[in-house]
Amino acid sequence: MTPIDETHAIDLPCWVDSAIGHPDFPVQNLPLGIFSPGDGAARPGVAIGDHILDLSAIGERLPDAVQPLLDDDSLNRILALPVADRVAQRHALSRLLCDRDAQPALTPALHAQADCILHLPARIGDYTDFYVGIHHATNVGTLFRPDNPLLPNYKYVPIGYHGRASSVRPSGVPVVRPKGQSKAPDAAEPRFGPSARLDYELELGIWIGQGNELGDPILVQNAADHIAGFCLLNDWSARDFQAWEYVPLGPFLAKNFHSTISPWVITPEALAPFRQAQPARPQGDPAPLPYLLDAQDQRHGGLALDLAVSIRTAKMRDAGMPPFRLSQSRADAMYWTAAQIVTHHASNGCNLTPGDLLGTGTISGPDQGSLGSLLEVTQGGKTPVTLPSGERRSFLEDGDEVLLEARAHREGFASIGFGECRATILPARA
Repeated sequence: MTPIDETHAIDLPCWVDSAIGHPDFPVQNLPLGIFSPGDGAARPGVAIGDHILDLSAIGERLPDAVQPLLDDDSLNRILALPVADRVAQRHALSRLLCDRDAQPALTPALHAQADCILHLPARIGDYTDFYVGIHHATNVGTLFRPDNPLLPNYKYVPIGYHGRASSVRPSGVPVVRPKGQSKAPDAAEPRFGPSARLDYELELGIWIGQGNELGDPILVQNAADHIAGFCLLNDWSARDFQAWEYVPLGPFLAKNFHSTISPWVITPEALAPFRQAQPARPQGDPAPLPYLLDAQDQRHGGLALDLAVSIRTAKMRDAGMPPFRLSQSRADAMYWTAAQIVTHHASNGCNLTPGDLLGTGTISGPDQGSLGSLLEVTQGGKTPVTLPSGERRSFLEDGDEVLLEARAHREGFASIGFGECRATILPARA
């Protein structure tokens, strides 16, 4: 695990005024992304306060290992850097942004975020969605299998399935309501049409850095070195399609039509102060099998991270109303650590590559105020939620906007955020 160092000090004297006390992007964060300034070409940048620092414009001031990668329009090669080179890059950026003598040279490389376009940070070769939120798994299992909500493999296997990388989009890109097959319980046969039970899923995304060769597993004690960063992920779900199609092979068209991610890669180095022990398993639960168990990962593989989801309907926007907070959960509700997810994925020799994206699955907490999907919040649509506008929602309607947020905090350190993961629902196309 990356140690805490001078780049995490709470009193760093950053000369970018908007970074001081910024809720997401103080100088202690320094997340990576791909942006276009105005009509310019896509290029690597770092979020700092309300601005983006153009890395291609300051390349000569960065470590030698980074310089040849700054003309790329994706972060794949930067994500693939060894941990030592990532740390050196972070230290160089921290020094430059806290050195008043560097301000005149760097100021022309700053661009207002409001004037820029943010892109997918990497070319995603593969996307895999896991199911490591045990409260979510139990809640959903209770809805569909009241007598047997959690299948016996869950506490031994980090459950996952392969998703569709081509439909992952950055925050802000609208979601077109999907069409597909669904079957009502009392219907003789299925129907084809727009989803009537469209839902969000509050997840973390894990960016793969250095990969592994086909046939070579990744040991759990080394897995953290293969993780290049984290983001927010909304794995939109058509619950009516899912209920009809998921037996026997699991999710398909109910999930692959659109996934939204926050565009900034929050590095493991930035999250070093917010590492914590993985919560102890409940008494009676089996210990992870030896290939998934590492003492250091159990001591430091968890994250002190708050997650939240809010909604704003078209009526609320027209009335100037703010988004309404639906729930708030914590990353410590994950039954498996990020390292265990990576290790299990590669345990059969599957080759992971730089820029691959792994989703944690929906992260819900143990109570009604910490649920990560409308399926849970409304008990499968039976108990609609009432919004401040007076509207009621069982599932998402056209015009609804969903916003995911995440923030890491711990006393004695500057809080950092992930930036927005936002999208609005558009009607199905003819």
